[in-house]
Amino acid sequence: MHQPSMQKRIAIFGSTGSIGTQALDVIAANPTLFSAEILTAQQNEQLLIEQAKRFRPNMVVIGDPNKYTIVKEALDPLAIKVFAGVAALEEVAALDCYDQMLAAIVGYAGLRPTLAAIRNRKSIALANKETLVIAGDIVMQTAFENKVPIIPVDSEHSAIFQCLVGEVHNKIEKVILTASGGPFLGKKTNYLVNVKKEHALQHPNWSMGAKITIDSATLMNKGLEMIEARWLFNLKPSEIQVVIHPQSIIHSLVQFHDGSIKAQMSLPDMKLPIQYALAFPNRIGNQFPRYDFKSVRHLTFEDPDVKTFRNLALAMEALEKGGNLACVMNAANEIVVFAFLKNRINFLDMTTIIEKTMQRIPFIQHPTLEDYFESDAAARNFAADQINL
Repeated sequence: MHQPSMQKRIAIFGSTGSIGTQALDVIAANPTLFSAEILTAQQNEQLLIEQAKRFRPNMVVIGDPNKYTIVKEALDPLAIKVFAGVAALEEVAALDCYDQMLAAIVGYAGLRPTLAAIRNRKSIALANKETLVIAGDIVMQTAFENKVPIIPVDSEHSAIFQCLVGEVHNKIEKVILTASGGPFLGKKTNYLVNVKKEHALQHPNWSMGAKITIDSATLMNKGLEMIEARWLFNLKPSEIQVVIHPQSIIHSLVQFHDGSIKAQMSLPDMKLPIQYALAFPNRIGNQFPRYDFKSVRHLTFEDPDVKTFRNLALAMEALEKGGNLACVMNAANEIVVFAFLKNRINFLDMTTIIEKTMQRIPFIQHPTLEDYFESDAAARNFAADQINL
């Protein structure tokens, strides 16, 4: 499909998820600036077909090979190329038909395609924090070697990135990641014993996919973000702080060595950091709602309760210790969140199983990429055994 030269061709890996669908909204609102060149999904073939019919990408990938025929037959009249399977994600990521990857596949599954795109010298708009949690050292080194920019899409890391524009020569004292506190802010362990997935999925401020919403409820998401920030911005663990900010207006802050603090503020809407990452270094106009200082008169901050929400403490341990520990923690977390969403375990079981897995899987101080893959598999197997998945 011919693309006007001024359009940036976007490959959305994970187009049917929360980030992917919002990215397509951004593309639809800016048709002269962006086009959807590649769309991928794991299971949701019907939405993938709808998206492909509307946006007419060059190609689509359906992760589940059993759904290939359905997608192929639906899109055949439009001459859209259709691929299937996990290996196809890597193969398509290595093609030259696009300009930027939006890495929005949830979890470990996003690592290999993102690495393939980086090796192919494609700019990355990174919405998949787990890619850096699992193998941040290797991912960032590969990006450096290939001169590939990685522009964060997470609202917190986008905020830090925006605060650092123009500050390349100035020393950072610390970054401050803000967290809403999720639906259980202020609750204690005796309350969390009885919460169900329906409660945990009711985030007070953000509309997100199920996995990240549960991670927000346990504060694991903020722990993953600390590890992501460590790699994205080349920080020491001591230079990363988390504060609870229930209003979700300040998305993160950077404190410089002169004591000055920069903050990025906006209403909680993921379309804004998505648009920023796709359009960078330009800012483009939009019709998104604006923050009104008269409507939210109080912005509050407090320390996170790491004794009740121990997932954040576990992530801090993984951040400090390094090696393959964050990879192990992430793998166990993906398994337990899936089990919780299937009503197989309760809310507090998630933390218990993650901690056991981190203690059981052998620690490797300087892992290779293959070590990360093996650690991930071992951690998943151990965590699954704890809940008889």
